[in-house]
Amino acid sequence: MGSAAPHLGRGVPKAPGAPCDAPGPASPPAALAARHTGARAGTVLAVLGVVSFSLTFPATAWGLAGFGPWSLVAVRTTLAGLLAGGCLIVRRAAPPGRRQWASLAVVAGGVVIGFPTLSTLALRTSSTSHAAVVVGLLPLTTALCSALRTGVRPSRTFWGAALAGAAVVIAFTVQQSGGALSRADLYLFGALLVCAAGYTEGGRLARVMPGWQVIGWALVLCLPFSAAGACLALAHEPVALTVHSVAGVLWVAAGSQFLGLVVWYRGMAAIGIPRASQLQLAQPLLTLVWSVLLLGERLTVLAPLAAVAVLVCIAVTQRSRG
Repeated sequence: MGSAAPHLGRGVPKAPGAPCDAPGPASPPAALAARHTGARAGTVLAVLGVVSFSLTFPATAWGLAGFGPWSLVAVRTTLAGLLAGGCLIVRRAAPPGRRQWASLAVVAGGVVIGFPTLSTLALRTSSTSHAAVVVGLLPLTTALCSALRTGVRPSRTFWGAALAGAAVVIAFTVQQSGGALSRADLYLFGALLVCAAGYTEGGRLARVMPGWQVIGWALVLCLPFSAAGACLALAHEPVALTVHSVAGVLWVAAGSQFLGLVVWYRGMAAIGIPRASQLQLAQPLLTLVWSVLLLGERLTVLAPLAAVAVLVCIAVTQRSRG
């Protein structure tokens, strides 16, 4: 189909004064409308991923009420791996190519193992509002990783809006936490780096294979290790099964670790890694809202002001061109 259009009209002389680029069977307006529709769908999917991720820290806090940190990470990864493996079997997904396994290992190390482990260790002593600072920096770090990995160079307007949004989020979350640095901050900044690398590599893979398979195969790749780790951790850490702890583990396993990443990678593949990453500027503020509603944390009057500033930055990044 794609090679048919150049042959139309070959050898037919143009009439004097006729436009040089006469519209073919696939008119530019129709193609433009299709691109806009795809971009809107990709944006919706990325937003759903952000909403899912915004619940990760509150759900982790719930899970830590009944599980140790190592048990929580191992159990959530094992459950997500089993869910992903079942979906891959039911859909009869073909295994990735040999060259794709290295990229899947980066996704697994950053998104499946690295970020959950480091952020969970941080949340033992840090509040969810303080931990949200890592999410505020994640869009900018992901855009930087994407530029280095893929060679894409966003515009100056994009970078200006991204830096402004990140500055707003950092200032807001640091003010909420009192501005003190601790060991938890080191865990959070480490989580930031490995997650950005996993997002970037996963976004690249989602252009050549379905997004749900990207995270699905990454989870399956980790399943033998997470299952062994779960058995070991559960034998050494006490477990208290409560409604909150079970709900927290189930959400971070199914919602954050699998389903959220499925729609997130599909969204990144549709609208690009840098633009999708900027939607996460709203994630810390959503996390703060969930922290108030689910954990009873107090929210200051600065939250609405920060939310408006962040939404303006998101609008600018979405309209700017790379």
